Amino acid sequence: MKTIAIANQKGGSGKTTTTRSLGSALAERGRFVLMVDMDPQASLSEGCGVPLYELEKTTYHVLLGSATLRDVVRNVEPHLDLAPANIHLAAAELQLVNANRREDKLRRALQPIRDFYDYTLIDCPPSFGLLTVNALSAADSVLIPMTCDYYTMLGVRLLLDTVRDIQEEVNPDLRVEGILPTRYDGRTLHAREILERTRESGAVKVFDTLVRESVRFKESPIRGESILKYASSSEGARAYRALAEEIDDA
Repeated sequence: MKTIAIANQKGGSGKTTTTRSLGSALAERGRFVLMVDMDPQASLSEGCGVPLYELEKTTYHVLLGSATLRDVVRNVEPHLDLAPANIHLAAAELQLVNANRREDKLRRALQPIRDFYDYTLIDCPPSFGLLTVNALSAADSVLIPMTCDYYTMLGVRLLLDTVRDIQEEVNPDLRVEGILPTRYDGRTLHAREILERTRESGAVKVFDTLVRESVRFKESPIRGESILKYASSSEGARAYRALAEEIDDA
């Protein structure tokens, strides 16, 4: 099983959209995929059509040790499962602050199910708290969605510094999967310049795939569907199929 954390401390960069769409695209390729919602906002769970108020067990209970991932996982599409969250997850950071090996809770929870999945995708919250540390501790790699604007580019540099800290202190095997340009508008000079500067820096891999801005990404979660099902022939769906190919064939 390959575990990929989708992380960026800036909100609106496309983390949840990428987790949902990449998960569906990998499942379409016949891979068995688990998505783990580690964001208390639970947009990933809600976007999968999960009724958050009815959830009895979530990733919150997994982190606290009162449930296993098998207890909380539910199927959302063929080959695609979800470990859902809700607002209760926000309390986990406070409750785990004095716990022994608190940064390893998710990694340990994933170990018993490693043989059941080809990929685990972790949707991280837009912060560098204990939830994100757990995700990066459990991950083999981190995929960074980046909107092509100046401040997000600066935020990516901070994230890369955090990844180096995690490598030194928690997870020496963690690597950067790559930067995914999202919400890209090639009509603007600014977006083109930011993308060019990011690629020319050579600091980390930038995926060939570009995810352009599209209203379909906002419409599909309302239906509880991925863009691959909601608008299968759209440019956005094609982009995430291309990303899945880049990752799966690497």
